[in-house]
Amino acid sequence: MATPVEQRQTSKATYVSHALNATGVLNNKWFNPSTGLWQYYDSSSDQWTQLWWQSANILTTIGDLGEVDPNFLNQTKQIYKEVFSPARAYNGGNWINGYYDDEGWWALAWIKAWDRTNNGTYLKAAENIFTNLLTGLNATCGGQWWDKTKQHNNAINNELFLAVGAALANRVSGKKSYYTKYAVAQANWFLNAGLQTKNNTFHDGFAVSDCSAEGTVFTYNQGVILGGLVGLYRSTGNSTWLDHAETIATGAVNSLVDSNGIMTETGEYPTSDLTASQFKGVLARNLAYLYKYRKNAAYKTILTKSADSIWSNARSSDGQLASNWQGPVSSFSPPAQGSALDCLVAAAKVSC
Repeated sequence: MATPVEQRQTSKATYVSHALNATGVLNNKWFNPSTGLWQYYDSSSDQWTQLWWQSANILTTIGDLGEVDPNFLNQTKQIYKEVFSPARAYNGGNWINGYYDDEGWWALAWIKAWDRTNNGTYLKAAENIFTNLLTGLNATCGGQWWDKTKQHNNAINNELFLAVGAALANRVSGKKSYYTKYAVAQANWFLNAGLQTKNNTFHDGFAVSDCSAEGTVFTYNQGVILGGLVGLYRSTGNSTWLDHAETIATGAVNSLVDSNGIMTETGEYPTSDLTASQFKGVLARNLAYLYKYRKNAAYKTILTKSADSIWSNARSSDGQLASNWQGPVSSFSPPAQGSALDCLVAAAKVSC
């Protein structure tokens, strides 16, 4: 049984120390330098799985750690070098595949890499990805298709399209209006597309047959949209985007928690699989982005309580972090480790 975590004032330095420890375990145990990706060993099949979009998320998190701890920045830059060429080669020489959400995750990762390095190669990679993302627009229910076979019209890829567009608007010289135009149009459509629940959280997508909302309320669908709206605020100066973000965030922190206030996945997907175990960290990461502009105490509370629970209830003796942040200490994987790392970094950010 998980130990209830009393809300206490854990310091930023402590969260950073925990994050550095978790990063060391993540890289030493699961990083594959030959592919530039983090990998998972399945003992039942005796095979290693190279994790594609999950690795993009891990890379983004490492970039955030490089921001919150300047002493880690040189290592962050080295990791970018170790990922870029091998991972691109593993995927056939580019960042494009059959799924627009995968591409969006990589675009955000390379935008973050540009933030930490000012290396234009990374920003150009993100721009090239965005150009491909445009080919998925005009889906049946509006917005962007999830897959290139045009079978699914999901929330996550549409949120990523918004977030990437807004992020590029704030970074690419001479193209602010170009990227802002796409991000604003996407936000106006998405916030009025009928995907929200009564508490302002988002379903997983549309039923393409009739464009009704369907699917579970996953944590990551409440996260990416926050980062996108924060980016829009930065590119336009319009605080209404932050108002929208706060409404969504309030619904998320009130509903995607357990009785002890620890962030949890309430959907039907098993939290321990290689997909859903990545989700919670995305919400944690983007809550911290929003907290920079809207100092809502509820955001800080859920992030710090969850980070404290991870360290107290979900950490093995050798530093692996479980997919369930309440415990028990089981279901370890790179996505679970990276997701928990997201929360530790986010807790450090809001504890400044």
